[in-house]
Amino acid sequence: MTTSTRGADKVPAVLVLEDGRIFRGRAYGAVGETFGEAVFSTGMTGYQETLTDPSYHRQVVVMTAPHVGNTGVNDEDAESKRIWVSGYVVRDPARVPSNWRSRRTLDEELAAQGVVGISGVDTRALTRHLRERGAMRVGIFSGNALPDEGTMLAEVRQAPEMQGADLSAEVATKEAYVVPAQGEKKFTVAAVDLGIKGMTPYRMAERGIEVHVLPATATVDDVYAVNPDGVFFSNGPGDPATADHPVSVMRGVLERGTPLFGICFGNQILGRALGFGTFKLKYGHRGINQPVQDRTTGKVEVTAHNHGFAVDAPLDKVSDTPFGRAEVSHVCLNDNVVEGLQLLDKPAFSVQYHPEAAAGPHDAAYLFDRFVKLMEGQRA
Repeated sequence: MTTSTRGADKVPAVLVLEDGRIFRGRAYGAVGETFGEAVFSTGMTGYQETLTDPSYHRQVVVMTAPHVGNTGVNDEDAESKRIWVSGYVVRDPARVPSNWRSRRTLDEELAAQGVVGISGVDTRALTRHLRERGAMRVGIFSGNALPDEGTMLAEVRQAPEMQGADLSAEVATKEAYVVPAQGEKKFTVAAVDLGIKGMTPYRMAERGIEVHVLPATATVDDVYAVNPDGVFFSNGPGDPATADHPVSVMRGVLERGTPLFGICFGNQILGRALGFGTFKLKYGHRGINQPVQDRTTGKVEVTAHNHGFAVDAPLDKVSDTPFGRAEVSHVCLNDNVVEGLQLLDKPAFSVQYHPEAAAGPHDAAYLFDRFVKLMEGQRA
């Protein structure tokens, strides 16, 4: 990616999809070129959390909401220390942000972090195209001396694909750190960082959990060196079919019978650890309005999602696995994609969506309480 930032809003920009479809607009954020997988997010709010979610590493995010940037950027809502998206596509960016917490404009933040974006694009047409054709590689090019269309398309087609990408170690912490419990410490959890969002250990700390966040390269011995009452596997980017090391670590945890909770990528890791396959969705689930049913209670939740891969597990029966019986606990009501797994003979479960959802909705926050109950039961 090459970037500059001066006068970006007046600079022409071009978005080129790998199937040859082209959209023209104006530069938004940094000026230059960038590549990634084109995906769309249906959230009408929470764009700062989206941008700083490590799960969006190497993805160019198209916002379906037409107006973006209205609340500016603040210093509190980031989910990590930087923006992770490879590029950003909006229709009508806010000219002036209006929020008492705002410290700078979204355009300024994108430019400061070197994120190449494009505005003035018909994002409805682009989203419909991605829904019909599927997520695909894309490039954003901006500047007064743009390459010809053939050159841009060739560069897009040379970019790496998401399928087969092993990315979690690129976004995870390099050194372990601790998030202390709020109030009385009740439990210790070892959290394997595959691209963890800052709100996740915070939600656990609220419940009296001291969270030891470990690198993606952590071993089973590293996990148990903190003497955990429970083990957590986080969200993260990339293809779960490449995540052999986290799968091996999770199997070690399952063998010991320690209470286990996984979110998003962690759900896919549990699926693989149990012997299920994974597959790439046509265009994925991204946004904060996805309906999911908790099949253990029948309750329907409105949930936050960000995943392009899913677990291939049977919806209509209990499965036998090397670690006992397992079943699909949650399912997406839009397309019947597996949204959660649970073991019936060991204290382990996972969900494909995001119960920590800082920008909301908070329908699924009870899942952290379910994890606490598992640890309480194990201790008793």
